[in-house]
Amino acid sequence: MANGVLAERLENYLEHKTHKGIFAWILSTDHKRIGILYLVSMVTFFWVGVTLGFLMKLEMLTPGKTIVDAQTYNTFFTLHGIIMIFLFIIPGIPAVFGNFFLPIQIGARDVAFPRLNLLSWYLYIIGGLFAIASLFLQGGPIDTGWTFYVPYSIRTTTNVILPLLGAFILGFSSILTGLNFITTVHRLRAPGMTFFRMPLFVWALYATAWIQVVATPVVGITIVLVIIERALHVGIFDPALGGDPLLFQHLFWIYSHPAVYIMILPAMGVVSEIIPTFARRTIFGYKVIAFSSLAIALIGYFVWAHHMFSSGMSNTSRAVFSLLTFLVAVPSGVKVFNWVATLYKGSIELRAPLIYVMMFIFLFSIGGLTGLVLGSLATDVHVTDTYFVVAHFHYVMFGGTAIILFAALHYWFPKMFGKMYYEKLAIWATPFIFIGFNMLYFTMFILGYNGMPRRYWSYLPEYQTLHIISTVGSWILIAGLAIMFGNLIYSLFKGKPAEANPWGGVTLEWQIPSPPPAENFEEIPVVNHGPYDFSIINGNSDGKS
Repeated sequence: MANGVLAERLENYLEHKTHKGIFAWILSTDHKRIGILYLVSMVTFFWVGVTLGFLMKLEMLTPGKTIVDAQTYNTFFTLHGIIMIFLFIIPGIPAVFGNFFLPIQIGARDVAFPRLNLLSWYLYIIGGLFAIASLFLQGGPIDTGWTFYVPYSIRTTTNVILPLLGAFILGFSSILTGLNFITTVHRLRAPGMTFFRMPLFVWALYATAWIQVVATPVVGITIVLVIIERALHVGIFDPALGGDPLLFQHLFWIYSHPAVYIMILPAMGVVSEIIPTFARRTIFGYKVIAFSSLAIALIGYFVWAHHMFSSGMSNTSRAVFSLLTFLVAVPSGVKVFNWVATLYKGSIELRAPLIYVMMFIFLFSIGGLTGLVLGSLATDVHVTDTYFVVAHFHYVMFGGTAIILFAALHYWFPKMFGKMYYEKLAIWATPFIFIGFNMLYFTMFILGYNGMPRRYWSYLPEYQTLHIISTVGSWILIAGLAIMFGNLIYSLFKGKPAEANPWGGVTLEWQIPSPPPAENFEEIPVVNHGPYDFSIINGNSDGKS
């Protein structure tokens, strides 16, 4: 055992001595550096997606052409969706904060497969570049929407195969990350760290990893079939060739609805870390929250067809999938109840991470409740493929996952970079984000209820007032995002040095220096209690539990 540890330390030492400059980063197998590589990459892609979204909303300021034609608008919303879903939301929290903190939170020196971890980042970058490259190659950027629905994705003259290959490669990156996390949790936990002594963020990542491993191959196969059909004209999905377009929808949503939980489960894990820290209380219902993560992951496999209620399914199928949709809301509701119960009578310290969490609970609750509207057969038929769906989706994805990614960034920024951001500026950004977000997307609920179809380049004059409010909201939201990221980037260079434990957290990452050393721990800690016991380990910074 000692020889193995010495060999590992020698390998890490030689790695950091051999590579200099940027190569010390892009060739590093240190899980913390890979997490930061993901962070830089995702923030870059995020701002590309924000720019496309800004241009889309600007186009919708007036009926008819405002700045671009219909074909360009189709390109904007397709690339906006691909970038935000496949390059930001799905990999976001697991790839950045999971990579950085999962090994530390379970008392390990790295993930189980460090080189595989680096390979997953390279696959992520290659997949992203494939999607972006379609902008500049013959045939032009794709206009199919991020779902690649057939038969249009087979018949369009734009360059569809390249971004499909990009999505296929991104799927491999996701699978490798999931395999790595499952193995790390099972094999590298510190002595004494049983499953029910793991932090809830680790539980969320563990449940997410199983979805990544089991569900992602389905969309990979689907993408390959579309490429084969487009290139070789084999009748699989295209009805003109004897194919079945509903088969594509089933295969696509068998992956893509569990993918919603790949996006949101890690966010829920982050919430379960931040609330106890700033309420100074042990989390209420630890085991219930842990099992609810597994329940969401399990039930999430069986609800895909609620995306297809208007596509011609049998009444029995629609009733079954509607019931399952309502059932998957139960464990999510359990989590919200437990978070609020943890805050009740806590010694609450209202800092920027907790403000983002409170924003998340409000926005995600709206997203979840409107999801039940879409899961109910009668109301779904009325609002399907309208702006109501766009609003619901963004309240869950942006109001859920992205807001908590911002919360995690503020919570763990001192630990990751050893610098403190400017708290007042961080708090000032939150009302801009909250007000801008609701102006942008809540108006879409009203537009959709009144019959405004989604994915349309133009609209009838009676919808213009709400579109103007929505567009102005996008400007306010972007201003808030600019303040937030500007503060963090400035603090990275000019911020005050961070203490090892600025928030008074009790999980293992707060018991080591900021930023963490190369091997995380001088000695592997021994864990003899649960992860949120403030009475025992609050303020302990010697690396032991």
